[in-house]
Amino acid sequence: MTDNNAVVIERTFDAPVDLIWKMWTDPAHFKAWYGPEGATIPVAKMDVRVGGSRLVCMEVSPPGGPMKMWFTGEYREVVENHRLVYTESMSDEHGTIAAPPGMSGGHPVATEVRVELEDVGGRTRMVMTHAGIPADSPGAAGWAMALDKLAFRVATMVRR
Repeated sequence: MTDNNAVVIERTFDAPVDLIWKMWTDPAHFKAWYGPEGATIPVAKMDVRVGGSRLVCMEVSPPGGPMKMWFTGEYREVVENHRLVYTESMSDEHGTIAAPPGMSGGHPVATEVRVELEDVGGRTRMVMTHAGIPADSPGAAGWAMALDKLAFRVATMVRR
């Protein structure tokens, strides 16, 4: 995939790798930070193993009224504290893949999220790549907001 057809965000956290790993793989932690500003995650089911499934519900309240978006996927690579790769597709609440509403035929039904973690002297360097989402899309802006929320949550937890 070309760089234009992927969101790539690198962040460094003043926290150990195992904490950042938990943020991505523990449903309670994931629900607390995932999604753009104002979104809530009432459902996050994660069977974090190769071939395991995931089902996430995101609620947002745009001017037209509240709406729920469901996402499903499968874990492709799970290397604890190092690499997490999963597919992501829009779905219904049962995990049945559905084409994104209002999207043109050029939008992929499934995308891939890759999270790579590296210990850098007790801090964690994270590179998140979401292939299939244009770098200048609303999805890219959503990821930036979500990762800001992740940084805030991690900083709060480390200070305890």
